[in-house]
Amino acid sequence: MAGDFDGGVTTLLVRVTGTVQGVGYRAACVQQAAALGVAGWVRNRMDGSVEALLQGAPEQVREMCDWMIDGMPAALVDRMEVEELAPPFARFDAFRQIPDA
Repeated sequence: MAGDFDGGVTTLLVRVTGTVQGVGYRAACVQQAAALGVAGWVRNRMDGSVEALLQGAPEQVREMCDWMIDGMPAALVDRMEVEELAPPFARFDAFRQIPDA
């Protein structure tokens, strides 16, 4: 279940650019995050990028980042920017699509 972490918690703010809007990328992110047990959120940005906050065990978060780069055939990711957020941070219990920014 998302949000149930046995070890340490990693929280990353990720932005992907390329062909990531209009191809079902956010919905696929929600499904993949649920499958991996990653919590957080995903949203479109006005500049055409997609931004996500990923939270979970380090291995889960790494797998989600790997998937975000090349796991969805309809998307073409040109670049990924990753920022690790230091505690304290809010704890999420699920992964959701949130309103665009």
